[in-house]
Amino acid sequence: MDFQAGILQDGSPMESLEKQLICPICLEMLSKPVVILPCQHNLCRKCANDVFQAANPYWQSRGSVISGGRFRCPSCRHEVLLDRHGVYGLQRNLLVENIIDIYKQEFSSRPLKKGEHPMCKEHEDERINIYCVTCEVPTCSMCKVFGAHKDCEVAPLQTVFEGQKTELNNCISMLVAGNDRIQTIISQLEDSCQSTEENSEAAKRELCARFDALAALLEEKKAELLQRISQEQADKTSFIQSLICQYKEQLERSSRLVETAIQAAEETGGAAFLMPGDRDTHTSMPSLPRIVEASKGGRLDKIEQGYESMDAFSVSLDHLTEAVHALDFDPADEDEEYFDGEEEEVEE
Repeated sequence: MDFQAGILQDGSPMESLEKQLICPICLEMLSKPVVILPCQHNLCRKCANDVFQAANPYWQSRGSVISGGRFRCPSCRHEVLLDRHGVYGLQRNLLVENIIDIYKQEFSSRPLKKGEHPMCKEHEDERINIYCVTCEVPTCSMCKVFGAHKDCEVAPLQTVFEGQKTELNNCISMLVAGNDRIQTIISQLEDSCQSTEENSEAAKRELCARFDALAALLEEKKAELLQRISQEQADKTSFIQSLICQYKEQLERSSRLVETAIQAAEETGGAAFLMPGDRDTHTSMPSLPRIVEASKGGRLDKIEQGYESMDAFSVSLDHLTEAVHALDFDPADEDEEYFDGEEEEVEE
């Protein structure tokens, strides 16, 4: 009590105390009951309920089966989670309520000092107590009766004050609700960004897997075609090698026959020259028909012209090259509008 009395005796601490007791929503002194948020900031229950209803438009009254809702503290933007009781589930700040009562008692007991209420500049002894609707400025009664606003439309200052204050409170509630919607959209965009990165990595992995499979298929096909060329090469070279062996054997026989024929040609005796020889021992001249037959050349097989060519194994890859150049992603459907014009509402 001594501490409170010390505060109340000084006007400056009272002004500081009044600033601490202002609701950040209605900009008025906190009205009972005062609720305390998990972040330790205070709100009027009515203002807290207005913010909660704006952030959760589909939330119903107490007793509903809906589990609860959430909103953000207007002072620090801390997210407040509520159960099915809504704002009525928040704890009341009885200490702040008691301080408000003490402040109001002290404020009502103090005499009104000159200068605490705005005074008219034209009539220094007149308080500003009416509002000129035509000029949209506060003024005094004397200005309305005799002064510059005698032909203007006026209204009670308190009425205009309460109306504009109500409008301001509504605007604040709409701004707070709009901020919550913007924060929701930002969260959705951040989630979309993360999903885009994850989906891109998955698409890259799938694309690499498909190209690796295609490369493996090309390697397998290349190995198959190389095997066919190698087999054809082996068949042709084997056949040619067999012909070479046959021709070498024929050449060897023909060479021996030439030597024997030369020796026979050197024979001077007619009887010895015409005697038939022994094929096995080659002791005498071979028969003339054999020499004539050998001189006509062999009857061995021959390879056709162009037999060594491998042109039949040429492969045209032009169509595959064109197909590779034409590779592209499948045309996707038109993108859907995810927010359905909600961004336009936020901008407004």
